[in-house]
Amino acid sequence: MTDVIVAKTAGFCFGVTKAVEKVYQQAEEGITPIYTYGPIIHNEEVVADLERKGVRVISDEAALEQIHEGTIVIRSHGVGRTEEEKMRSIGLQVVDATCPFVKKIHRIVSKASEDGRSIIIIGSAEHPEVKGIRGWCGNSAYVIGEIEEVETLPALDRVTVVSQTTFNYKKFKEIVEKIKEKRYDSCVVNTICNATQERQVEARQIAGAVEAMIVIGGKNSSNTQKLYNICKDVCPHTYYIQTLVDLEPQGFPNVRSVGITAGASTPKNIIEEVHSYVRSKL
Repeated sequence: MTDVIVAKTAGFCFGVTKAVEKVYQQAEEGITPIYTYGPIIHNEEVVADLERKGVRVISDEAALEQIHEGTIVIRSHGVGRTEEEKMRSIGLQVVDATCPFVKKIHRIVSKASEDGRSIIIIGSAEHPEVKGIRGWCGNSAYVIGEIEEVETLPALDRVTVVSQTTFNYKKFKEIVEKIKEKRYDSCVVNTICNATQERQVEARQIAGAVEAMIVIGGKNSSNTQKLYNICKDVCPHTYYIQTLVDLEPQGFPNVRSVGITAGASTPKNIIEEVHSYVRSKL
């Protein structure tokens, strides 16, 4: 029989739980048209379920300008200052479900920008959380996702360094050390959330103790992709799936131990389905 280890940190984090609950609450009340600014989480099953309940996704500012009534929920990734102001100015009822850890970054970069400091954000430039953080900076903000990109930074005086909350902690430290070589007057704030760090550490530990690893999460989930990369480095037989349907038994190795972890946008029921299947079929 296959031994299965399920990560204790797998699944919804605090910020995602809060955001999803707020949208479902709004949908149940059903008083006004309900929108989310971008998919509430990077999980297709949850987004589809909300769509069936009448929740529409607003993809960008251009689409935002086409609506003039209803309730809009800011997802856990947060938004920039101008986007939030626009939502309120066109008369929408705004429900802010931004993760508290992300809100903290907004306050840090806003204050640092007011103090005349340049901002360096360590993260993925195209990730919605990073775009939102940039929206609370002044004109002098730079995004670094790879250690090689540090060399592209211009000569700066005083800088404040923050991170996308779901960034790889090991990689964050390496990039920070490279930034310090630039000899800026720098203030580094580790804004990777505790849940992310714990999830990544646990995933690495489990992957090192099993013969195969399953990572569950949406295909567009940045934090799940990072978990996959961490596990793959340690365990060659690592599989990235969205749901049980993606787990192909014929391609799965004959192993005695399997680890399971999941990204912050993965519902508990999907994790349980995969767990039950692995225990009974493999």
